[in-house]
Amino acid sequence: MIRRWSNSVILKNKKKMSEQINNTTTTKAKAAVAAAANVEAVTSSSSSTTSSTSRGIGIWPSILRWIPTSTDHIIDSEKRLLSLVKTPYVQEMVNIGSGPPGSNVRWFRSTSDQPRFINTVTFDSKEGSPTLVMVHGYAASQGFFFRNFDALASRFKVIAIDQLGWGGSSRPDFTCKSTEETEAWFIDSFEEWRKSKNLSNFILLGHSFGGYVAAKYALKHPEHVQHLILVGPAGFSSDSDASKSEWLTRFRATWKGAIANHLWESNFTPQKVIRGLGPWGPNLVRRYTSARFGAYSTGELLTEEESRLLADYTYHTLAAKASGELCLKYIFSFGAFARLPLLHSASEWKVPTTFIYGFHDWMNYQGAQEARKDMKVPCEILRVPQAGHFAFIDNPNGFHSAVFHACRRFLSSDSSNESLPEGLTSA
Repeated sequence: MIRRWSNSVILKNKKKMSEQINNTTTTKAKAAVAAAANVEAVTSSSSSTTSSTSRGIGIWPSILRWIPTSTDHIIDSEKRLLSLVKTPYVQEMVNIGSGPPGSNVRWFRSTSDQPRFINTVTFDSKEGSPTLVMVHGYAASQGFFFRNFDALASRFKVIAIDQLGWGGSSRPDFTCKSTEETEAWFIDSFEEWRKSKNLSNFILLGHSFGGYVAAKYALKHPEHVQHLILVGPAGFSSDSDASKSEWLTRFRATWKGAIANHLWESNFTPQKVIRGLGPWGPNLVRRYTSARFGAYSTGELLTEEESRLLADYTYHTLAAKASGELCLKYIFSFGAFARLPLLHSASEWKVPTTFIYGFHDWMNYQGAQEARKDMKVPCEILRVPQAGHFAFIDNPNGFHSAVFHACRRFLSSDSSNESLPEGLTSA
């Protein structure tokens, strides 16, 4: 009987221990799942400042190591990339405050008293040189112009920025809920930056989405812009143009198209994929960079060092906290068709404009041709050979020639020379 009682106790204890082990295992599993699910949230809640990033690492060491980046990583990778540039430059964080008074959209809703900063690089130039402000595109940052700074700084005072929510600039929570609010996010923050730098009468150059922002800014603040240069700009086609694309119409009708459209409308950005890959993210970016600017390049290939430094820089700018990237679904519909097309504002243009496209640019220059018909200001469209959407990387010399030609009235006493530089064509 004692033996039976003893065996019974042992069996009960074994059962109890088994339940405890199972409960512990389940709890740990749940904690692991919750931690993985919170990677994006933890990254989003971390501040864009270096000090707060360090605090975050102290609290969540195992989670944050899954995404091996930080504000320090961005700035350090920027310095390494710009070490390829021979012209001396100054890097600064320009304080733009916590939002312009009376703005429809303030970028400080979650932390109203916290100032924001725009990462800015200014290159040495000859005294009296015209000022050229350069604005990067979507999923890029100012370092993408690394192949152009030396040549352009020989003729201009070159200033390049990271837009709010991108690169090394502040990355506040993205609270916009409409196209108008989203446009104000970028336009207002750029205007506050201009005020802080005390700039006026400058040439404004924007690439792709940066071209969209530059054009919208020039429409709102034409008094500050002498000339507008739009490089492969987004925003000159509308959703109605999508119906004219047979391929896109067919694709949207498939289940794959339906999923892609759903992901777009859910604001699922490419950057989220990179973050989700954790420590494997850098390798994906390296493969993309070497393919886009190597095997699939239509122009001058990157050197091994350029490719390595650009890939490292690109990874850190893409894997950091989601902020400006979340503009995508509010500015464009699936297929990159503008919700508020620039084409509809062409008649209101007040700044002379030059469009620059690579011969193989996927952005359609016909949109610029349509806009030119309604413009009441001088407008020209230039095409750069052996270049795609990143004309300034694919064919730097051709791109520089196009910029110098566009700005000839600011650079030469003989601005009457209308002949195109060799290789460029006019559309």
